[in-house]
Amino acid sequence: MNEHVQGAGGPLFNPLSPDFIRDPYPHYERLRTNDPIHVTPFGQFVTSRHADVSLVMRDKRFGKDFVERSKRRYSAAIMDEPVFRSMSHWMLQADPPDHTRLRGLVVKAFTARRVEDMRPRIQEIVDQAIDAVIDRGHMDLIEDFAFRLPVTIICEMLGIPEDHREVFYKSSRDGGRLLDPVPLTAEEVKKGNEGNLMAQMYFQQLFELRRKNPGDDLTTQLVQAEEDGNKLTNEELTANIILLFGAGHETTVNLIGNGLLALHRNPDQLALLKARPELMAGAIEEFLRYDSSVQMTGRVALEEIEDLGGKRIPKGETVLCLLGSANRDPAVYPDRPDRLDVTRQNVKPLSFGGGIHFCLGAQLARIEAEIAIATLLRRLPDLRIDDVENPEWRPTFVLRGLKRLPASW
Repeated sequence: MNEHVQGAGGPLFNPLSPDFIRDPYPHYERLRTNDPIHVTPFGQFVTSRHADVSLVMRDKRFGKDFVERSKRRYSAAIMDEPVFRSMSHWMLQADPPDHTRLRGLVVKAFTARRVEDMRPRIQEIVDQAIDAVIDRGHMDLIEDFAFRLPVTIICEMLGIPEDHREVFYKSSRDGGRLLDPVPLTAEEVKKGNEGNLMAQMYFQQLFELRRKNPGDDLTTQLVQAEEDGNKLTNEELTANIILLFGAGHETTVNLIGNGLLALHRNPDQLALLKARPELMAGAIEEFLRYDSSVQMTGRVALEEIEDLGGKRIPKGETVLCLLGSANRDPAVYPDRPDRLDVTRQNVKPLSFGGGIHFCLGAQLARIEAEIAIATLLRRLPDLRIDDVENPEWRPTFVLRGLKRLPASW
């Protein structure tokens, strides 16, 4: 059986082990080389090559099938858990026609034009974050810098009043475990339920506020869609606002943090980017490729798949797509894929997913990271990360990011 294929140093795919979280890339290389369609002890198929990952994300024979997938993994009772019920309404976990309907309601808020128009506001928030710490001579690049920008932007987009935001800046970032491919413990489900309940309580109040005082924001738009009845139920409204809030900042925080760490671990690339700021837009694509803030996405085979990379996938089986591995596949990046190169050409990272679930906020995340990192390099040119060798990673696998990243200047 494939799940017993061992590499040097234990199982090929053990995504929550500290070693894997610290540096998943050697593990990915072993998977691509030894067992590119790997079967885990939980019976999931794991794809690690770019061609297979791309195919699964785009092929209509694969879907999300969230409710049935969750019942198979836990038991039918899992859908009684509030956090799973809420996730079952996320557009991220939906298949057409629900997915088409839900995404259609929010896509207008993320058009290229609207996002491009946000540049001056993004610049203002980044400058304020640096102004607040510049005289101290030190900060945590995650808490004081990377985190505040996307949280502020998504709060503004959702119409969350300014005097409510402090709680969002302070809120914990441990929800990422819900997305990991290792089943949750009873304790983790309980924590997920508590977090979900708090969020539901808050957003229900926000909906009332926006019904009485409509604004030019996404929440008002969705509340009005809910009132049209056939477009959105109250449960869908709440679940998708929670999703938009989480997805609207989590991945961008990680993109900025992982990008800054990668630059400071590669001083030649850092120097190059300081000397040639015009390379920044391309560098963001390379950061996405080199150390993706989302490492994995999943699909379910909606019919029997005769041949995926040489394996037969029975109907109903889960296929995990390792985005972080695909992004370093030498078949697509023959020129030293494990090296950070801010001048690399034709970088098309799979970090934002693909197919109908391609990330709505991809362009917003790119612009936020571009402005944040460029401004930091310009305004704090002698900034040094205190410990580039042993940073503290968050203990989650799918959402890859740092817990903290102390720096001084």
